[in-house]
Amino acid sequence: MRRLTYADIDEARHTRGKTALLFLTDRCPVGCAHCSVDSRPDSPKITDFRLFEQVVEGICASAYELIGITGGEAFIERRGLSLATQRLREAGKDLSIVTSGVWATTADPPQWIKEVIRRCGCLILSTDIFHSAALPDQRFIQAARTIANQDVWIVAQVIDDEQAGNLATGLLERALGKDWTDHAEIHRVPLLPYGRAADLYHPVRTTKGREHGACYLARSPVIRYDGRASACCNEVVIMGRGPSGLRRQCADADDVVAVFDEFDRHGLIRAVGDVGPGVLTMDPRLADLAERRFTSICELCWEMVDRLGGRADDPLLHSIARLRAGAVR
Repeated sequence: MRRLTYADIDEARHTRGKTALLFLTDRCPVGCAHCSVDSRPDSPKITDFRLFEQVVEGICASAYELIGITGGEAFIERRGLSLATQRLREAGKDLSIVTSGVWATTADPPQWIKEVIRRCGCLILSTDIFHSAALPDQRFIQAARTIANQDVWIVAQVIDDEQAGNLATGLLERALGKDWTDHAEIHRVPLLPYGRAADLYHPVRTTKGREHGACYLARSPVIRYDGRASACCNEVVIMGRGPSGLRRQCADADDVVAVFDEFDRHGLIRAVGDVGPGVLTMDPRLADLAERRFTSICELCWEMVDRLGGRADDPLLHSIARLRAGAVR
């Protein structure tokens, strides 16, 4: 398995056609106050394994090279995670999994967990003040040691503030010693204003529609365990809210491949991902959005999808999307 750093993942996410996301479960036992998808111990999980296998087969048949696996907490789905990682690796896909490390209840976790880890290029191990309120430090330490012992790279993901960064550094030193950078890196992310985190988020500014650039997240589709696909990884869209034009329902592997292809060829979605909604405000149908202020690029995109999302083959949108096609491939 090829080792993946965060830079490798980020480069793939910025390259159209390289990466897709498998949302494995809604369920998570941790209950962090900042969960952007509002995962809970009793949230839905995989029940239709026939459909789930079809979802996995569709991803295997797709051209995407790097598959991220997330949730919820992916490791609570032993059967689903084992099946998905095995088949995706057999199909030649690179893998990364996002996890809280909740599974590391002992210094020597079950063999199936180690097998799953060894199929991955990296594990994105989240820790911050919100996780530490629900999980003891020893859980993170045992998770980090287990991952490192499988010779798999660790991306310790933390909220972008000094306290969280210091916490992660201290935990990695305790887990892996002073040479922890031989096994891991720290990646900082902003707090997202969705799910339970919406109550914690305080937007600092708004931006005019015409000032928004390309959204690289619109280059990477998401497929859920229950067959619902979305054109991007916005948490609200993944959870079934926001514009319906950004979602499709898949019943089998052929549907997954077809929907991925549809998203990739969709004029508006492609233009948002490759050129950006700011440029699209020059379209007379969207011109009134140029000076309107938005709290996020997603808010602007949703307005555009509500207006033009049904026009997948719109020639003007495709022409705009091609303006910078060579720059993102």
